Amino acid sequence: MANCMKSLASHMGVLSIVLMVSWGWAVPTHADDRPNFLFLLADDLGYGDLECYGRDDIRTPHLNQLARDGVRFTAHYANGAECTPTRAAFLTGRYQQRIGGLECAIGTGNVGRYDDAVRLRATNDLGLPTSEQTIVRLLKDAGYATCISGKWHLGYEQKFAPNLHGFDASLYCIGGGMDYFRYNDNLDWYNLYSNGYAVHRTGYFTDLITDAAIDFLSAQSADKPFFLYVPFTCPHAPYQGPDDEATSPLSGESPLWQQGQAPPETYVAMIERMDACIGRLLKALDARGMRSNTVVIFASDNGGTASARNAPLRGIKGQTFEGGIRVPGIIRFPGVIPAGIESHEPCLTFDFTASIARLAGVRPAADKPFEGIDIIGQVAGTAVPVRRDLYWRKQRGEKIWKAVRRQSLKYVALSTPSGDEEYLFDLAADPAETHDLREMQPDRFRELKTAYDQWEQEVRRNRRGQP
Repeated sequence: MANCMKSLASHMGVLSIVLMVSWGWAVPTHADDRPNFLFLLADDLGYGDLECYGRDDIRTPHLNQLARDGVRFTAHYANGAECTPTRAAFLTGRYQQRIGGLECAIGTGNVGRYDDAVRLRATNDLGLPTSEQTIVRLLKDAGYATCISGKWHLGYEQKFAPNLHGFDASLYCIGGGMDYFRYNDNLDWYNLYSNGYAVHRTGYFTDLITDAAIDFLSAQSADKPFFLYVPFTCPHAPYQGPDDEATSPLSGESPLWQQGQAPPETYVAMIERMDACIGRLLKALDARGMRSNTVVIFASDNGGTASARNAPLRGIKGQTFEGGIRVPGIIRFPGVIPAGIESHEPCLTFDFTASIARLAGVRPAADKPFEGIDIIGQVAGTAVPVRRDLYWRKQRGEKIWKAVRRQSLKYVALSTPSGDEEYLFDLAADPAETHDLREMQPDRFRELKTAYDQWEQEVRRNRRGQP
């Protein structure tokens, strides 16, 4: 592990541009040589919420083994501080701010929560439009079988349904969260859908989507690769373990909907059940003889709530302090990624998109290039590590959380109508963000603030819903 990371580090600084299309080793030329992809996404999972990330009161043996079989990232970041933004960035491979209306989670009941989103909701246009390029569509057009089984949260209207973005099969929670047994949200909206229409099933949602994903795997043939996206709602509220089924839907007034107030034993039970379901999925891959040619990726869509364990990081979901955006990240690709390595390379959700595209041999349109890097190639030592800035912006109402990371320095800001709070941290020396260096390093503070302002202006220039 040390030699691998040393080798990667020795190349740092050699290349300063982002490699987005021509990466590393040659892509396969035959469909049956192309890898399959299984992307597992947790919902609101904190950086320290897994056993393999230091939690000692929870058992996650399958994720622990996945980390031992591949790479465990210590500086993996979600593209957004909330659900919807990260999902949009992953599917499009681009900063979600370019789309408009999706840099904040779509509110329960299809509510826009900031200016662009409010305007788009008024015309029933709040969601991921089919005019956007997605990795799913690119893969489908290249001959991949595609499936989503889990949480969508990218638009309530039928015109935003996953099947219109290239998914062959779909079973999904349409909004942010729902009763794990009855599928109603806290406004009593029914949330279980397939191909744009409500469907009725029974069972604990974490189990239900795992069953559907396994059914999809069982139907696959060796001569056609697949892309399987399994975005769990776990451990997002409401806090219900697999043994907590009631005789009626959970009331909207129940305290179990309060994101920062999970009963500890229930929170643990939810995560342990997700781990067990991941074990079932991995076993299904093995049973089909697909282990060696399947890239398995695990991450979370944002940092944990106050119910989570984000230690040793500062902040929670919704903020751009580390606890709101730094999350677990694991990739297994036998024969390509060495087993048991640890990467400290900062990376973002949409780096998975770029890696998937390169491995599958698909290319984005020239006018919508991917903004991530081939992180799998970097970890495998076949792509030169790239120095770049990482950016975040999340607006809800009149509050805007901002951040940029440049190497180990990070600028964080919270803008409100009453003024701005701004910080500068050195994450190498201070990962908990306790020592503000703004006064001690004013030149670097201005440098990062300027970089952020320029990025914000560029990515939001042509967003939907602007005046």
